[in-house]
Amino acid sequence: MKKALAIFNRSLKVRFKGIKKYKGNAEQILRQGVNDCWNRRFFQASAGHFSCFYIRDFGISVQALLNLGYRGEVVKTLGFALDSYSRNNKVTTTIYNGSVLDFPFYTPESLAYLMHSIRLADAKELLLKYKFFLEKEIRKAFFDSFDSERGIIRKDKHFSSMKDNALRISSLYNNVMLAMLSNDIDYFGLYNPFKGYNFEKIIKDNFWTGNYFLDDLSGLDYIAGDANVFPYWTGLFDSKKMIKLSLDAIQKDDLDKPFPLKYTKEKVGGYLLLHSILVPNYEGNTIWANLGQCFIDVVRKIGKEKEYVNQYIKNVEKYGNYLEVFNPDGTPYKTLFYYADVAMLWSSNLLDSIEKLN
Repeated sequence: MKKALAIFNRSLKVRFKGIKKYKGNAEQILRQGVNDCWNRRFFQASAGHFSCFYIRDFGISVQALLNLGYRGEVVKTLGFALDSYSRNNKVTTTIYNGSVLDFPFYTPESLAYLMHSIRLADAKELLLKYKFFLEKEIRKAFFDSFDSERGIIRKDKHFSSMKDNALRISSLYNNVMLAMLSNDIDYFGLYNPFKGYNFEKIIKDNFWTGNYFLDDLSGLDYIAGDANVFPYWTGLFDSKKMIKLSLDAIQKDDLDKPFPLKYTKEKVGGYLLLHSILVPNYEGNTIWANLGQCFIDVVRKIGKEKEYVNQYIKNVEKYGNYLEVFNPDGTPYKTLFYYADVAMLWSSNLLDSIEKLN
């Protein structure tokens, strides 16, 4: 409630004072935003109202942060997170003012991003220090979220995911996160209860239509942006033919327009009631910048990223900042209670993409 009030108060300030604007070109704006996310203890999710630690936001950004020269800060952030998690005896989506909490549900993706971040940063000293705690959390992920008979995320429970407030049934996204977790557990040689499951085959058998991946196992058939990005972003699937087919599906539904990426063409499925009242369509067919940057990472594999990077460069220079989420028409998302956050940590991915093109 305290954080919700802070978000509401910021939305009022933005309406009167406008969005904070950094000076300079896109690269300079992005670098200032990333630096402002560093609070000398850890990387915040943003320099705006999400001034706390989100493991998903951090995990999505780690490789770019490393490429940009922030390894010291990345390792220090991991140390902060592991210390907070271990003292509270659980890995969660969020760390806020010393408290660890899941919003809105427990999800195995939190552990998946934590393990993957340790691997990317080559922070073996942290792995050794927290080995027994991490193995306990691995067992929890297996027993709490995994259907061991079918080899997929359980269908009888809801888990937070890329769309936190969406009530999805065994989402592809979370299944891919478990596959990434299993690969990283094997990489470190830790106890792996997921060993023996061929996640690539299981996921392809359950979710691949022949032209795109399904969003979940609800029985609904629609094209979802995250479902057709993360199988490739995590490296679980590397077929250029499949990437091109998923890209064709995304483009067919205009999920990449006016810039990437929308979750879906229209809002679909169930959502938490309070979410639907306070921030309608927040995770419907809005344009999400974090998903957009992961999408750019994927289309780079087939040499299609330049147009999308340039779209974001223009966007950043237009607003003098890197915004969190946009309406389907490309304008900043806002409601009576909310205004899109700014200076997101994900902006490191765009800055890295720009440097790769230069």
